[in-house]
Amino acid sequence: MTTRYLKLVFLLACCFSTVYTCKEAPKKPKQVAVSFTKEGTLQLLKQNTDSVIVTLDIEIADNEFETQTGLMYRPSMLSNRGMLFIFPDEQPRSFYMKNTRFPLDIIYLNEAKRVVSFQENAQPFNEGSLPSNAPAKYVLEVNAGLVEKWQLKVGDSMSFSKTN
Repeated sequence: MTTRYLKLVFLLACCFSTVYTCKEAPKKPKQVAVSFTKEGTLQLLKQNTDSVIVTLDIEIADNEFETQTGLMYRPSMLSNRGMLFIFPDEQPRSFYMKNTRFPLDIIYLNEAKRVVSFQENAQPFNEGSLPSNAPAKYVLEVNAGLVEKWQLKVGDSMSFSKTN
């Protein structure tokens, strides 16, 4: 009876050690590529003449998940594209570049859809605050260097339409 008891204890000990020592290494989550989905068209317009500066295909971020994620994890974006963030109210805004792999220009616009400020050449992975200089309801992210190329100014405006 004692030998039988010892064998049972030994067997149970082996089972427990296998369960607790043979765990798989933690799995790293797979990084899924996020592709561009055209959700609208946006035009930037000169303040005094309303002449079109540029027309862009845009993705729209208008819920909490989309506004928190933005352009994170993407390798790049074509120069004729942008992401438009639409917030429910106008207030001072601040963005950062956490998990964003390519440099951006961040354009802040008020409720009247006028440019109130911008942050040029925001650097990838920089978690520093990139604030607006005035309250904003809309934020447009485009590739770095385009604000300068387009000669965008405070007071210029935008118009956009959503695709169905």
